[in-house]
Amino acid sequence: MTQINIQFTLFSAFYSPLISMMSGGFLKEEGLEPNWSVSPPGRSAIDALLDGSAHVVQSALSQGFTTLGKGETPKVKHFAQINEMDGFFITAREPDPDFTWDKMEGADLVCFKGGQPRAMFVYACHRAGIDFDRINALTPGGAADIDAAFRDGQGRYVQQQGPFPQQLQKDGVGHVVAQVGPMIGPNGFSSLCAMPAWLETDMARAFMRAYKKTRIYMNETPAAEIAAAEKPYFPDIDEDVLADCIGTYQKLGCWTPHVEITEAAYDVTLDVFEHFGTLKERYAYDQVCCLPPEG
Repeated sequence: MTQINIQFTLFSAFYSPLISMMSGGFLKEEGLEPNWSVSPPGRSAIDALLDGSAHVVQSALSQGFTTLGKGETPKVKHFAQINEMDGFFITAREPDPDFTWDKMEGADLVCFKGGQPRAMFVYACHRAGIDFDRINALTPGGAADIDAAFRDGQGRYVQQQGPFPQQLQKDGVGHVVAQVGPMIGPNGFSSLCAMPAWLETDMARAFMRAYKKTRIYMNETPAAEIAAAEKPYFPDIDEDVLADCIGTYQKLGCWTPHVEITEAAYDVTLDVFEHFGTLKERYAYDQVCCLPPEG
């Protein structure tokens, strides 16, 4: 077995295509032994590529926009998609089968302060015809801080990625009322990223063979079976909650069978950040992305 070092920027069930490469044994079938980690606070997973401690990382196209915005040429390439839809949910204190987005105007929302989660949410509000600035945004910190704040009674609504909302719902703390993804549609939300030189290696080709098999598995395998295999990676999440989350993402269509980042999805991501006000220009696809290695 050859060790492959994988680093996550964030670790959640939303990134199950990368997690299931490990839990489903697809990497081992290709002779690769996964060694995974999560980037520590204050350090980007991209740094792990640059210093050679990771071969491949979970990232986002916006990383490339940030680098280009500084007048620098990205040293890394985003070569495959993980999620082609926003995977955040809106959870309310009380059940609301008649929820509409305008109910958040004037209400307290516990949410992310910046980055892609904020940019996508602001764009979704725009698409929903509401003004994000009329929402009282409470921003206590990262994902765990947001969950703790809502559980402690802050906010009428909360913005979270799965499986946090499903666990809130099971615990009777909140009720999922909407998904952000359908409001935006397909886009280049999260990606796999690596150094260009690594993408030319046999390891990269073996990785892509495993990844293509995993994408099919994610769409054709019952959510409960995927959750059972992934459960050791989520010791604090109930297995039925994990299955509920995975099943929801399957239905959302964020794990499409194709692996490449399409130009159409890339263009929507440009739209999001252009609306958010952080995009200095509409960068060309090949400035940020490339096609995946032939497996």
